[in-house]
Amino acid sequence: MRSIAKAALGSTAFFIVAPGTVLGVIPWLISDWRLPEASAAWMPAQAVGVLLIAVGLAALVHAFVEFTRAHGTPAPAAPPEHLVVSGFNRFVRNPMYVAIIGALIGQALLFASAGVLVYAGVCWAVSAAFVRFYEEPTLVRLFGEEYRSYRRNVRAWLPRLTPWTPAS
Repeated sequence: MRSIAKAALGSTAFFIVAPGTVLGVIPWLISDWRLPEASAAWMPAQAVGVLLIAVGLAALVHAFVEFTRAHGTPAPAAPPEHLVVSGFNRFVRNPMYVAIIGALIGQALLFASAGVLVYAGVCWAVSAAFVRFYEEPTLVRLFGEEYRSYRRNVRAWLPRLTPWTPAS
Protein backbone atom coordinates (compact mmCIF):
# COMPACT_ATOMS: atom_id res chain seq x y z
CA MET A 1 0.00 0.00 0.00
CA ARG A 2 1.33 3.42 -0.95
CA SER A 3 1.44 6.09 1.70
CA ILE A 4 -0.78 9.11 1.29
CA ALA A 5 2.32 11.34 1.61
CA LYS A 6 3.98 9.59 -1.33
CA ALA A 7 0.75 9.85 -3.33
CA ALA A 8 0.48 13.57 -2.51
CA LEU A 9 4.06 14.18 -3.58
CA GLY A 10 3.57 12.24 -6.82
CA SER A 11 0.27 13.99 -7.57
CA THR A 12 1.79 17.40 -6.91
CA ALA A 13 4.75 16.71 -9.19
CA PHE A 14 2.46 15.40 -11.92
CA PHE A 15 0.16 18.43 -11.52
CA ILE A 16 3.06 20.83 -12.00
CA VAL A 17 4.39 19.00 -15.06
CA ALA A 18 1.24 17.92 -16.95
CA PRO A 19 -1.52 20.49 -16.29
CA GLY A 20 1.18 23.10 -15.70
CA THR A 21 2.38 22.61 -19.25
CA VAL A 22 -1.03 22.07 -20.88
CA LEU A 23 -2.80 24.92 -19.05
CA GLY A 24 0.13 27.22 -18.41
CA VAL A 25 3.12 27.06 -20.70
CA ILE A 26 1.45 26.21 -24.02
CA PRO A 27 -1.44 28.73 -23.78
CA TRP A 28 1.10 31.37 -22.74
CA LEU A 29 3.22 30.56 -25.81
CA ILE A 30 0.12 30.83 -28.02
CA SER A 31 -1.48 33.95 -26.55
CA ASP A 32 1.32 35.59 -24.56
CA TRP A 33 -1.53 35.95 -22.03
CA ARG A 34 -2.30 39.37 -23.50
CA LEU A 35 -5.69 40.78 -22.74
CA PRO A 36 -7.43 42.38 -25.71
CA GLU A 37 -8.18 46.08 -25.77
CA ALA A 38 -10.91 46.91 -23.26
CA SER A 39 -14.27 46.60 -24.95
CA ALA A 40 -17.72 46.63 -23.40
CA ALA A 41 -18.81 44.13 -26.05
CA TRP A 42 -16.07 41.63 -25.13
CA MET A 43 -16.29 41.99 -21.32
CA PRO A 44 -19.11 39.42 -20.85
CA ALA A 45 -17.08 36.84 -22.79
CA GLN A 46 -14.05 37.62 -20.63
CA ALA A 47 -16.16 37.22 -17.47
CA VAL A 48 -17.31 33.80 -18.71
CA GLY A 49 -13.68 33.00 -19.46
CA VAL A 50 -12.57 33.86 -15.93
CA LEU A 51 -15.42 31.74 -14.53
CA LEU A 52 -14.46 28.75 -16.74
CA ILE A 53 -10.81 29.05 -15.69
CA ALA A 54 -11.72 29.22 -11.98
CA VAL A 55 -14.17 26.33 -12.13
CA GLY A 56 -11.80 24.25 -14.26
CA LEU A 57 -8.87 24.77 -11.90
CA ALA A 58 -11.00 24.05 -8.83
CA ALA A 59 -12.34 20.84 -10.37
CA LEU A 60 -8.86 19.81 -11.49
CA VAL A 61 -7.34 20.32 -8.04
CA HIS A 62 -10.26 18.46 -6.45
CA ALA A 63 -9.78 15.51 -8.83
CA PHE A 64 -6.07 15.36 -7.97
CA VAL A 65 -6.97 15.35 -4.26
CA GLU A 66 -9.37 12.43 -4.82
CA PHE A 67 -6.56 10.43 -6.49
CA THR A 68 -4.25 11.22 -3.56
CA ARG A 69 -6.91 10.05 -1.09
CA ALA A 70 -7.01 6.78 -3.06
CA HIS A 71 -3.23 6.44 -2.48
CA GLY A 72 -2.32 7.08 -6.08
CA THR A 73 -1.79 9.73 -8.70
CA PRO A 74 -3.45 10.58 -12.01
CA ALA A 75 -0.15 9.66 -13.69
CA PRO A 76 -0.40 6.33 -15.53
CA ALA A 77 2.87 5.20 -13.91
CA ALA A 78 1.44 5.45 -10.36
CA PRO A 79 -2.32 4.78 -10.46
CA PRO A 80 -4.48 4.49 -7.35
CA GLU A 81 -5.02 1.12 -5.76
CA HIS A 82 -8.80 1.39 -6.14
CA LEU A 83 -11.07 2.85 -8.81
CA VAL A 84 -11.73 6.50 -7.96
CA VAL A 85 -15.50 7.07 -8.10
CA SER A 86 -15.77 9.96 -5.66
CA GLY A 87 -15.94 13.72 -6.05
CA PHE A 88 -16.47 14.93 -9.61
CA ASN A 89 -15.90 11.37 -10.86
CA ARG A 90 -19.46 10.68 -9.71
CA PHE A 91 -20.69 13.10 -12.41
CA VAL A 92 -18.30 12.52 -15.33
CA ARG A 93 -15.70 9.81 -16.01
CA ASN A 94 -13.01 12.22 -17.15
CA PRO A 95 -13.29 15.21 -14.82
CA MET A 96 -9.65 16.22 -15.20
CA TYR A 97 -9.83 16.38 -18.99
CA VAL A 98 -13.18 18.17 -18.87
CA ALA A 99 -11.74 20.66 -16.36
CA ILE A 100 -8.65 21.27 -18.51
CA ILE A 101 -10.68 21.76 -21.70
CA GLY A 102 -13.06 24.10 -19.86
CA ALA A 103 -10.15 26.14 -18.48
CA LEU A 104 -8.57 26.32 -21.95
CA ILE A 105 -11.83 27.57 -23.44
CA GLY A 106 -11.90 30.09 -20.61
CA GLN A 107 -8.41 31.27 -21.55
CA ALA A 108 -9.45 31.53 -25.20
CA LEU A 109 -12.32 33.79 -24.14
CA LEU A 110 -10.29 35.82 -21.66
CA PHE A 111 -7.48 36.51 -24.12
CA ALA A 112 -9.70 36.57 -27.25
CA SER A 113 -7.40 33.92 -28.70
CA ALA A 114 -8.53 31.76 -31.60
CA GLY A 115 -5.20 29.93 -31.27
CA VAL A 116 -5.97 28.84 -27.71
CA LEU A 117 -9.46 27.76 -28.81
CA VAL A 118 -7.98 25.59 -31.58
CA TYR A 119 -5.47 24.24 -29.06
CA ALA A 120 -8.37 23.34 -26.72
CA GLY A 121 -9.95 21.35 -29.56
CA VAL A 122 -6.68 19.55 -30.23
CA CYS A 123 -6.31 18.79 -26.51
CA TRP A 124 -9.81 17.33 -26.41
CA ALA A 125 -9.14 15.14 -29.48
CA VAL A 126 -5.85 13.87 -28.04
CA SER A 127 -7.46 13.28 -24.64
CA ALA A 128 -10.42 11.45 -26.16
CA ALA A 129 -8.10 9.18 -28.15
CA PHE A 130 -5.92 8.53 -25.07
CA VAL A 131 -8.98 7.70 -22.98
CA ARG A 132 -10.48 5.43 -25.63
CA PHE A 133 -7.37 3.51 -26.63
CA TYR A 134 -5.28 3.48 -23.44
CA GLU A 135 -7.14 4.47 -20.27
CA GLU A 136 -10.39 2.56 -20.76
CA PRO A 137 -8.75 -0.78 -21.70
CA THR A 138 -6.29 -0.34 -18.82
CA LEU A 139 -9.09 0.39 -16.34
CA VAL A 140 -11.07 -2.63 -17.54
CA ARG A 141 -7.97 -4.79 -17.06
CA LEU A 142 -7.24 -3.36 -13.59
CA PHE A 143 -10.76 -3.02 -12.17
CA GLY A 144 -12.92 -5.33 -14.31
CA GLU A 145 -16.63 -5.27 -13.62
CA GLU A 146 -16.30 -2.37 -11.19
CA TYR A 147 -15.10 -0.14 -14.05
CA ARG A 148 -17.59 -1.60 -16.55
CA SER A 149 -20.44 -0.72 -14.18
CA TYR A 150 -19.03 2.77 -13.71
CA ARG A 151 -18.70 3.22 -17.48
CA ARG A 152 -22.31 2.12 -18.00
CA ASN A 153 -23.57 4.67 -15.47
CA VAL A 154 -21.33 7.72 -15.90
CA ARG A 155 -20.75 9.43 -19.25
CA ALA A 156 -17.21 10.16 -20.42
CA TRP A 157 -17.53 13.83 -21.38
CA LEU A 158 -20.95 15.25 -20.47
CA PRO A 159 -21.57 15.38 -16.72
CA ARG A 160 -24.63 13.76 -15.18
CA LEU A 161 -27.10 16.06 -13.45
CA THR A 162 -27.07 13.88 -10.33
CA PRO A 163 -24.12 12.07 -8.78
CA TRP A 164 -23.78 8.34 -9.37
CA THR A 165 -23.40 6.13 -6.34
CA PRO A 166 -21.81 2.73 -6.93
CA ALA A 167 -23.50 -0.35 -5.48
CA SER A 168 -21.74 -1.57 -2.35
